[in-house]
Parts: sequence; structure tokens; C-alpha cells
Amino acid sequence: MKGFLGKKDLEDKELRGLDLQTGYFTLRQIKSATSNFDPAHKIGEGGFGPVYKGVLSDGALIAVKQLSSKSKQGNREFVTEIGMISALQHPNLVRLFGCCIEGNQLLLIYEYMENNSLARALFGREEHQLHLDWPTRKKICLGIARGLAYLHEESRLKIVHRDIKATNVLLDKDLNAKISDFGLAKLDEEDQTHISTRIAGTIGYMAPEYAMRGYLTDKADVYSFGVVALEIVSGKSNTNYRPKEEFVYLLDWAYVLQEQGNLLELVDPRLGSSYSSEEAMRLLCLALLCTNPSPTLRPSMSSVVSMIDGKIAVQAPIIKRSETNPDARFKAFERISQDSQTHVSSSFLDSQTQRGMSMDGPWTGSSFSVESKDDTRDHSSSSKLLQDL
Repeated sequence: MKGFLGKKDLEDKELRGLDLQTGYFTLRQIKSATSNFDPAHKIGEGGFGPVYKGVLSDGALIAVKQLSSKSKQGNREFVTEIGMISALQHPNLVRLFGCCIEGNQLLLIYEYMENNSLARALFGREEHQLHLDWPTRKKICLGIARGLAYLHEESRLKIVHRDIKATNVLLDKDLNAKISDFGLAKLDEEDQTHISTRIAGTIGYMAPEYAMRGYLTDKADVYSFGVVALEIVSGKSNTNYRPKEEFVYLLDWAYVLQEQGNLLELVDPRLGSSYSSEEAMRLLCLALLCTNPSPTLRPSMSSVVSMIDGKIAVQAPIIKRSETNPDARFKAFERISQDSQTHVSSSFLDSQTQRGMSMDGPWTGSSFSVESKDDTRDHSSSSKLLQDL
């Protein structure tokens, strides 16, 4: 962004008025836009802090993410990082306009998404749910896949998001999917094997090799995408839907239905008969292919795009539930899920970083600092899980 890292006096920029292209906003401007962070303007609470809706002096709508002020990262590094992230522009990524750094405030300014998150649209409170017909659901799946393909394969920075889930997929006024919270990491171009030593993700969406061994490649995002695709087709939350007591996740139930040849039973009943059974089966099989326990057997996101489009056949292997989901593992996952005080801090990742870089890196994790109680898990809980396996 022009002038983003320039050395002009901040007051001069303020006098020039608000210009989205500069990438810098003053605290006075943001306070004015959000009515001094009025709770009535709060539209969400993410892993990185609260999010407020704002209206600029020219009438443009923005979303302001208020990051934790406890970050020890220096302002220079922070601004450099934001400059890199703002350069990542794609129709299926939420656009980052810039930031504000004044006093103890670290603020990120994004484009505003009129229809909030996919999670709220699918399984939020009834008054917040949206009617998503089949073509729209397919479009949303395709949009998420294209956004991830860009981050993994097309952008200059090879970024692994690490926390793909329905709450991190936002919907614009036309219900186009846009991925949020990507690239929020300490980027280090000089260190080609850099990887964040903090595991950041959400139980139920995290790939098993990443959750349990700290092994991070782009295939971790592919796994998470598979879970989200399953949620989009079924209209149910992977972590909150339990058809029977012995099933921890929706994904576990999907494996059973696949074995029985009844996969289409997962299709959201709200769709009635207004959907393509062929396309639904393709997306469900693709979801299971993406969540294969072995990362090397998961497709790339560019292949996923072609599969959704029907250009490549989807051949999801039959995965026996007993092979991948032993009871001890699910009991351990349940304990972690019930641990509401989490975050996974991971010194144990140090020994994994080199192995985790076996792909065409450098792979850059996306978390800046994760403070949410719900979005991350404590390493001590991960240790318990490993002991149970």
C-alpha cells in the first residue's frame, strides 16, 4: 500500500483525511468510526480479540479487529507484517486495508462483511441463520477452496492458515465466501524454515498430525476445509452435532454412513429435495478425501477446486472408523474439548519444525497471538491425548 511504511508525520496523514490506500489509520479516526468502540458496534469476538463495525467519514463500512495489547512484538515488525498481509489480495480473502498503532492499541482495519460468518448463517441462533440454497452452498465451498489455493500455491508468501473453520469464513452481501484471519504471524523472509512455535487451531477442525505432533504443512488446511465442507452440506456443526453418544464428531458419523452407503443422509434437511444429489455426493466424498488421516493422501487445494467444478473425479477411499478413530483417541479429544481454559503452547514443536517444512515452503502459520479460550488448546492436554493413544 502506498505510503504504508513511509516516514511522514502521522499528523500530516490525519490532516490529509482518511485514505484507504495509505494503509494507516489514526486512533482518532477509528474511535470516530466506531463511536469510541461502542459495545453496540461490536459484531464478533475472535481468537485475536473483539471486532467492531465502523463507518468512515466518507461513508465506507469497515471492520476493526482490536488485537491484544499485550503483544511483545515491536511496532516496526508489526507494521512490516501487516504490509505483507495487505498485499495478499484475492476475491475470496477478506481484504486488510491497514492498521492503527497508537499507545497500547493494535488495530487491524478490514473490509466489512455484510452477512457475518458462515457459522452464524448455518448454525447460529435462528434469527441469525440465512437460507442458503444448494447453488449458494456450492459457491461458498468453491470460494473457500479458491482462497486457500491462492494462499498455498499462488501468493508470494506460502501461508498455511491453521485455523480454517466456519467462524473464520465470512460472507459478503452477495454471499461470496471470504477467508479471514489469514497471515497473522510473525513473518520472517530470511528464515526459510520459519514456523510459529504456537499451535493455533480449533479442536474438531485440526488435522491429527498437527494437533498431536505439531507437523504443519498446507495439508493441515486441506483437512480443515474438509470438515467445513461437511458442515456446509449437512448444515450441522462438526463439534456440536452428536447423533449418538459414541460419536464425538459429525465427521465420525460421516465415516459410518459412508461404510453403509448412506452418505446422502447427511444432506441438510432444510434443503428438502432442492439439491443435486450428484453434486452433494461429490462434495461429501471430497470432504472425506480431504480429511484422510494421512496428509499425503489429501489433495492440494487447486485439485479440490477442480473436483468441486467437476473437472476431476473424486475418489474418496473407504476409511474404516476403527482404523482411524480408536476409542481412546476420542476420549482424549473429549477431554480436550471440555477444557475451556486452553491454549496450546508448544515448545514441543521445536523438534518438529524441520520435519514440518518438507513441503515447498516457507510455510508460514497464520496466528499472531491466540488468546481465545475456545480457539486453542493447552499443550498439557495434548500430552494427555498422546498418552492415551
